[in-house]
Amino acid sequence: MMLPAGFDPLDVQILHALHLDGRVPFARVAEVIGVSDQTVARRYSRLRSSNALRVWGLVDRTRLGHVEWLVRIRCTPDSAQTIARSLVRRNDTSWISRTSGGTELVCVTTAATPGESLLLRELPRTARVLDVTAHCLLHVYSGRAAGVVTKLSALTPEQAARLRPADLPATDAARPVDPVDPVDLDDLDRQLLGLLHDDGRAATAELAARTGASRSTVQRRIAGLRATGVLYFHVDTRWPLLGLGVRTLLWLSVGPARLERVGLALTEHPEVAFVAATSGSTNLHASLATRDIPALYTYLSTRVSTLRGVQTVDSAPVLQTFKGAAGLHGPAADA
Repeated sequence: MMLPAGFDPLDVQILHALHLDGRVPFARVAEVIGVSDQTVARRYSRLRSSNALRVWGLVDRTRLGHVEWLVRIRCTPDSAQTIARSLVRRNDTSWISRTSGGTELVCVTTAATPGESLLLRELPRTARVLDVTAHCLLHVYSGRAAGVVTKLSALTPEQAARLRPADLPATDAARPVDPVDPVDLDDLDRQLLGLLHDDGRAATAELAARTGASRSTVQRRIAGLRATGVLYFHVDTRWPLLGLGVRTLLWLSVGPARLERVGLALTEHPEVAFVAATSGSTNLHASLATRDIPALYTYLSTRVSTLRGVQTVDSAPVLQTFKGAAGLHGPAADA
């Protein structure tokens, strides 16, 4: 494994462990990688206090019956910052990025039903918005609970297997794709999800005290929310510290008969952080992390271009990330 620019090997092992299970006990991580509990706790505390690492408990809103949209907004150059800031303030947006020389914004938004997105109704009325294109996210192959850190191979396959929760799918692609009934949440579920959003590693005792539930009830509810796919843990870190200085968005047009195979193939590429099937003239979206622009060129010319079924590829390096998966103040927002 090539050593990332800003982390030492132990840091990356801890990052890898947290990507496998955001709430894994430090004692278990220490046992698997062969250091003391105190060392793991101290390293985690240092990374978190320096804003190099944050564990968020996030909600997969598709499991609540909501629909996710990937929105591309073409605007005048002088309005991009203002529009981006207005998008950041919304609670139905994530992954807000500026691309294409500063004239395009890309974000993810959610809606309770396909036709009820307030953002999609309001944007065309916004001054200096030239064009809006929305792609419904049909199926996520990889990227909710996984990412490029797990592909750095800081842990051996045997170590990863010992840290991965046995009762959860190993990858996003392994999750069932057949339609299932939306999950109903009660007040305790919503309280726990709110607290875990603020700190995905909040102690069970703290969660119990703040919700008024017993520790056993809290543990059981968290396990249930994870098992149904409603709750997953996102480890937010500064990609440049991993030696990954360039983030790029891809929109691919793939023959329908090859869509699933290409999507699954992309999940195996070390450069791919997220990949999903979408509606629209381009039907596959991916987010990449590469060392630099030459590495991006190599990937586009030797990896994606060789996949059977790929007809066209539209690429756009990200110039600025205003909001990440969970909120404005995570490490990704500074990438």
